[in-house]
Amino acid sequence: MSTLSETSILAAILLVALGILGWGFYRARPFGKLGILAWLQSVVLMTPWLLFFGLFAAGIYINIAGILFLVVASAGLYIYLGSQLRKAGQDAILKQRATERLAAESSPEENSPQPTVIELKPQITPIPEDDLSAIKGIFGIDTFFATETIPYQDGAIFKGNLRGEPEEIHNRLSASLQERLGDRYRLFLVENTDGRPVVIVLPSRNDPRPMQLSQKAFAGILLVATIATNLEAAGLLLNFDFFTSPGRFTEALPIAAGIFAILVAHEIGHWLLAQRHQIRLSWPFFLPAVQIGSFGAITRFESLLPNRKVLFDIALAGPAAGGIVSLGMLITGLLLSHPGSLFQLPNQFFQGSILVGSLARVVLGSALQSSLVSVHPLVVIGWLGLVITALNLMPAGQLDGGRIVQAIYGRKTAGRATVATLILLVLVSLGNVLAMYWAFVIFFLQRDLERPSLNEITEPDDARAALGLLALFLMITTLLPLTPGLAGRLGIG
Repeated sequence: MSTLSETSILAAILLVALGILGWGFYRARPFGKLGILAWLQSVVLMTPWLLFFGLFAAGIYINIAGILFLVVASAGLYIYLGSQLRKAGQDAILKQRATERLAAESSPEENSPQPTVIELKPQITPIPEDDLSAIKGIFGIDTFFATETIPYQDGAIFKGNLRGEPEEIHNRLSASLQERLGDRYRLFLVENTDGRPVVIVLPSRNDPRPMQLSQKAFAGILLVATIATNLEAAGLLLNFDFFTSPGRFTEALPIAAGIFAILVAHEIGHWLLAQRHQIRLSWPFFLPAVQIGSFGAITRFESLLPNRKVLFDIALAGPAAGGIVSLGMLITGLLLSHPGSLFQLPNQFFQGSILVGSLARVVLGSALQSSLVSVHPLVVIGWLGLVITALNLMPAGQLDGGRIVQAIYGRKTAGRATVATLILLVLVSLGNVLAMYWAFVIFFLQRDLERPSLNEITEPDDARAALGLLALFLMITTLLPLTPGLAGRLGIG
């Protein structure tokens, strides 16, 4: 009965995936070659999943090496298709420009370029008239042909037509604005609700502000609390309560230090990439958790991000650093494990994660068939680190995973992913209290999307997109448990 249930679930997953692909093809056909190439990229990204679950449904298990090969191969093909898509897009742009040029030459009087005209409403536009006149002077027929001005917050929205590649145009407009008005305004190139690019100009006084002393004090309190919960989590793993037995500090310290080292590696990853891109980050607000030591940290940007590529780089760097350290600890611990190691874990422990169970099966082999498996402490530390990293990679709000999705797919998709993640966590929480706690953390602290970059139009390159999808894949394989039937076929239990 259990096997039938598992097969039904896997079959449902396959049907949903095939339905999504079919719907995507239907939506892509009207766009010709560009649409088909974009659809093929989706097919390439979903192929490893379809093979993985399809073969599972047929009772065939792909080991971790096979899974990684599928992911790497699909990423390479994804990048190749992306290059073809960009070439096709550039050809379409050139054809459009040639058509416009021919139309202008055939009717020069009607189609001759006109100076930019912006309808001003000085009585309600927050920007002073002199500044607004200077701003309107940066637009042109070969950059952004502005047709309408709308007051917005402390600045203005300029609607019009983008006349070139977004990144190049944004750089030219920003440089021109800087030359005319110094550092008093910021120029954003974003997508309007109708999908067309618009320019938003806001005073620089709206830039993110550095942390206040009270915020730094609160961050320090959370750091101390996280050190305490790391010690408590270590004590619980060693079968004692650290808070009631603080004298056993030296016993809990090595494991607590290992967990904290992963947290520090995660934050150093963020900090290094932020320094590389000259972005200021706030102090991390650690989230203490008795169960696993910590849920990671909340870090705010104290600078405006120039583009979505920078958002992606900084967001991915933390989980990459923390994940590599955690994976290194896990594999080292598995290699050092032997009969008589400190921890004796029930073999069901290794069914809690596809990634951990697969790696343990490769290294420990038949030892996983015993009811109790002796493992080195680094196995437990590495596993906790992978869980912390995976939780932060969930595609929601301002979590690292949410920022990655926002960087790759844009704000609309990121918003939908946030809602879907919260719904999934609520459903999972019916059987797992930890999921409910994390759902509350996201909903009350992290559900809002990251503020727009200065250039919100230009997407990250395909290599970054492939890396982001690989990170999300590893997140799922870390948090998704093995079914009892699959664990049995693997020889776990």
